[in-house]
Formats: sequence, structure tokens, C-alpha cells
Amino acid sequence: MNQQVRASVPRPRGFAPLDPRTYACLGEMLHDALVMHKSRTALVELSRKREASRWSFLEVRRAVQHLTGWLEAQGIGPDDRVAIVMSNQPRWLLAATAVFARGAVLVPLDYKLTGPEHDALLAHSGAKLVIAEYAFYRHLTAPPAALVSEAPKRTALPEGHARFVEALEHAPNTDAPHPRTAEDVATIVYSSGTGGDPKGCMLSHGAYLAQLGVLLDLYPMAPDDAYFSILPTNHAIDFTCGFLGPWVCGARVVHQRALRPEFLVWSMKRERVTHMAIVPMILEAFERRLREKLDELPTWKRRAVDGLASVNAALTEVRPRTELSRRLLAPIHDGFGGRLKFLFCGGAFVERERAEFFYRHGIPVVIGYGLTEACTVVAVHDLAPFRADSVGKVVACTEVRIHEPGPDGIGEVYVSGPTVMNGYLDDPEQTEAAFDGEWLRTGDLGRLDASGHLHLVGRRKNMIVTAGGKNVYPEDIESAFVDVPCEELVVFAANYLWPARTMVGEQLVAVVRPGEDDFHAPLARANHKLPEHKRIDAVLVWEAEFPRTASMKVKRPKLADAIRDGAAREDLRTLLGSAS
Repeated sequence: MNQQVRASVPRPRGFAPLDPRTYACLGEMLHDALVMHKSRTALVELSRKREASRWSFLEVRRAVQHLTGWLEAQGIGPDDRVAIVMSNQPRWLLAATAVFARGAVLVPLDYKLTGPEHDALLAHSGAKLVIAEYAFYRHLTAPPAALVSEAPKRTALPEGHARFVEALEHAPNTDAPHPRTAEDVATIVYSSGTGGDPKGCMLSHGAYLAQLGVLLDLYPMAPDDAYFSILPTNHAIDFTCGFLGPWVCGARVVHQRALRPEFLVWSMKRERVTHMAIVPMILEAFERRLREKLDELPTWKRRAVDGLASVNAALTEVRPRTELSRRLLAPIHDGFGGRLKFLFCGGAFVERERAEFFYRHGIPVVIGYGLTEACTVVAVHDLAPFRADSVGKVVACTEVRIHEPGPDGIGEVYVSGPTVMNGYLDDPEQTEAAFDGEWLRTGDLGRLDASGHLHLVGRRKNMIVTAGGKNVYPEDIESAFVDVPCEELVVFAANYLWPARTMVGEQLVAVVRPGEDDFHAPLARANHKLPEHKRIDAVLVWEAEFPRTASMKVKRPKLADAIRDGAAREDLRTLLGSAS
């Protein structure tokens, strides 16, 4: 099913942003955006409570010309792969724009990964060059040629590795962007960690252009808008909504190098932020802070705020009216900078009550659903009217069907359309498994209601999505437990073992066949060394031998079936033990 979702925001009078769908590639679109908006502010970089840098679109264009000249001198051209490992900052966007101008393929990596994980992805992607912040570059074992930002002045770099500032002084490349077609690969985005098989989603220029066009139809930005980029820019949401979208519309992107709450609030007020994309974990933190502020009010004031919130809810029942909401509930809006229009929230399940709490107080939370393999967004709310009981309507140019629905209409969500990936890099087996003909298997269970809204109820595949929006594939973390003294150990998502019609309460479970030695303390120690979002939550002791293939791989589906038949979720034991 596909339904055209209408625009939620009126377009600014006298201003028409570029239409991404009229372009063949991202390089050409970004080039025209830099030319069209040259006198406006493109980037603001903040560091704690001071301004570190401010760039106009013209200054960005000149910097990009120097960077493309440097890339050309290094032999970087069409289809070469260039990785970026940086935290959110202007150099990320400058580098990405230059890569697209050369017709190369961008490989955006999560800067929060470890050095060995970056090494593995650089090797898998075949990157010819890595553009990296020094804090992450120094942990790489054997990087290819590198362009390094923020390296200490007295630090010598190996031959073939250069400083970012040196590239900005290189002779500029004033040629037009290298032409690419809509079918050419624009990015290779990794949708999981590296403990197992890396999965590099190959996304085309056409996928991004189609996706961006649809999103700007729904939520156009104005030249005086400010987007606060706090999610990592390698994240699918922020790449599209916090880089491509604002620049096409002539809006500015704001980066804050210190992401502590007090600096976020200061930044939002200083730059009069209008748009942000967040994950549910951040939305929860915002709600906690707001409720604490409300609880501190005298009883009469709290009742007054509740009354005004009820009035606002009644007056915005059909659609958001942000100016009205700001007047009614000014102190609350001032706490978010005083000019916030929308919080875009995705990457994981959003609690209905949480979204309704914010809307009641005049801050619309735009709930969406997507996955890396489909570029960014599959479904999103149009706020006409506001509903928090679903993940929205399927966006234009994308089709969704429910595969093999049961009597309740619930089945696996399948997706098709121009935003779907070309496949996984160098992995025909996983690519074939991800598709059913032209339809992408999402692994998510859901249903479509009569109004075209998509409702998600659980997952069919063995994975979890954290509140921080990170995909965690259990197979990817099993290598952390190789030294645990047991016969066999396999990690599953609890909702995969015991399907639950819910998107909350997800857990990672270690299924252990014990040996002669006690495994609990070593398992706890190994678990503690993992990043928090990858730690297992519970243990299931399984005495039977794990089924295996002729090549000795565990038959996970068969083992999962046996566990469902022989154990219940109540049999899980919380992982206990010292981390020391």
C-alpha cells in the first residue's frame, strides 16, 4: 500500500527550494545548493558555550573546491570509496560534499566504534582513503591513505597521510561535479557492528534524491530555520535530515562539540533551533527533564500549566499550531530554545504516551519508521491530525505490503520502491536472503489499518534496536564470549525466541550449554567489557547439544524452535557476577 501524505508545513512565501528529484546525483544537487544560497549561513560550530566557527554557503563552496582539488590530486575519482570517521562537525559535511563532487562513493562510519571495528569496516569496504578525526585515526591499525583533522601540530603523520588544513590550502578544483547516474552507488552504509559479518548497504543517488524529495514535500524548511545536528551524521536520519535537507532549503546546520544537556539547551536558545532529529532515548531524557521542571512548580502554577496544556490540545486537535502553542506555553518552549517546530523521532520504537505528552504541551514529535536498507524513511506521520498509535503513513514513492497476514492482519512488513538498497556489498548470499523478488524483507511484524497507517508489533528476525537507535545483531557479539568456559554459547534476541506482540522490553539472551566449570563469573566479566548497548541481559541454561550443519555452524532457527518448545521466558536468569 502507498498513500500520498500531504504536507504538514506550509511553504515559506516567495521561496522555492531545489527539488531533489530533478537531479541525477547528490554532487550536482549540493553544488547548486551552495551556489543558490551563497549569502546565507550554512554551518555553525559550537564548543561548549562559545562559537568555534561559522560558515556561509559561499565559504563552504570555496572549501569544497579546495578539498575536491586535493582529492583529485590523490587519484580519487568516480566509484572510488572514501570513508569518514568523524564526530558531528563542519568538516564532516565539507568532506562528504567533496567526495560526492568527485563522483566517489562515501562510506560513513560510526565514530563510536572501536579502532579494530573501524579497521574491519575499512578493509571490508575497500576504502581507498579515510577522512578521520585524529581522536579516532590514532586507533586505526593500518589505515589506507588518510586525511586527518585536528592532529596535534607536533605529531608526524606517515607518508601518504595529510592534515585536513593542508587540503584546504590545495589548488581548488573549479570544475562542475563529476556526473553520476541515479543508479550509481552514492554511499555504503553499515547497518550493524563488526563482530559477525559486516553488512554494507549500497544506496544509490536516486534513492537519496527520491527520499529527500518526499520528506521536503512533507516538512519543507525555510532559509531562516536552524537544524540542530546531534545524532551522528553517519546515522541515516541525520545524514538526510541534518545535512542534505537543510542545505537544499538554505537552512543552517548547527553542531555542538560537547553534548552535555546544559550545552544542548544553551545551543538551542542561542541558535534559535527549529528542527531536530532524535532517538527515543533522547526523547525520554527530554521528557524526564521537563517533568522535573513541572514538578518543581507550586501547586497553583502546575494546575495552570495543565489547564493551558488542555486548551492547547483542544486547539491543535486537527493540526499543529506552533505559534499559538508558544504563546500559551511560553516557559516550556523557552526551555527548548523558544523556536522549536518539530522533533523528528525514529530509529527505535517511540512510546505513545511520551509522544502525546509532548504534543499536548505544543511540541510535535514526528514519529517515523525506516531502516538503513530503505535509505531512511518508509512511513512517517503527517500530523494531520496528530496520532501516536502508529508509525505513520507510507511515504510517496514507497510501497509496503504485509506478507502472509494472519487473521489479525499482522504479518511481515515488506518494502519496495526506489529508496531500497542495491544490495549488500560483496555479499550475494545475504542480499538474496534480504529480498523476496523485488520486495525487501524488513523482519518487522506489523499491520496496515483502514486509514493507511502502519502499526508495528514486533520482530521476526534475530535482532534488537536499542532506544539509542542502534541495531544489535546477536551473532555479532558472540565472539566476545569465546573464552567463557562452557560447551556452547549462542546469543539470541528474547523477542525472537518468544515472539511478543510488542516493540518494547527487548533483551539479549545468552543460551549456554554448560561444561564442567562454572561459567557465570567469566561470562559476567566478558559481558561488562562490551559497550552497554551490546551487553546481554539474561542467561538460559540449555543442556541439549546445539544442532549444527555439516560445516559445524549452529542451526539457529532449529535451536530457536527447540527453545520455544522446551523453555519459557520465565526460565531466564538475570546475569549476575562481578565485573572485576
